[in-house]
Amino acid sequence: MKILQHYGYFGLVKIVINVIKTRIFFHKARLIRFPFDIRGKNFVKIDEGFTTGVGCRVEALPEGNYKTLFIGKNFQMNDYVHITAMQSVIIGDNVLLASKIYISDCTHGSYGGDDNDSHPDTPPDKRSLFSKPVIIEDNVWLGEFVSVLPGVTIGKGTIVGANSVVSKSLPPYVIAVGSPAKPIKCYNFDTQKWEKIC
Repeated sequence: MKILQHYGYFGLVKIVINVIKTRIFFHKARLIRFPFDIRGKNFVKIDEGFTTGVGCRVEALPEGNYKTLFIGKNFQMNDYVHITAMQSVIIGDNVLLASKIYISDCTHGSYGGDDNDSHPDTPPDKRSLFSKPVIIEDNVWLGEFVSVLPGVTIGKGTIVGANSVVSKSLPPYVIAVGSPAKPIKCYNFDTQKWEKIC
């Protein structure tokens, strides 16, 4: 039995328990590995096929009575992912997240170099929350420890390498790495290959 070889007896028991809890609490989800923390559940829309690793935290913090977090079909995130949506986070279909990823549309304070800037002598937790929408399109794959910051769009089919910080929008069909993340390859639909960007 392959599943027993993969997980072992104890792991298999944990999976069975998680499947039962998933069916009870999140009937449209495929599998949620508990513990799973969801805050502001009424402001989150999750489509079918939702899958998580352990220790994930999803939170919607709207300023009004409206949904702010939208997760598409067949979304998968691994262990210890944290997603926060104050204004709008939209995640498309078939998105895959590795572990320890942070996605947020908001920050404690504003730091854009304009009249809205927060004063550094104000304690960070007392600064007004500042938000800009985040969009992650279909078929995106984010590697380990990626951070996605407010105001960013990640285009369809794009891959973001481990430890990258996405502080500016990325086009579709590229591989991006670094801090800030920059495209290093793009998919050529004529040759059907990932090619280096010069």
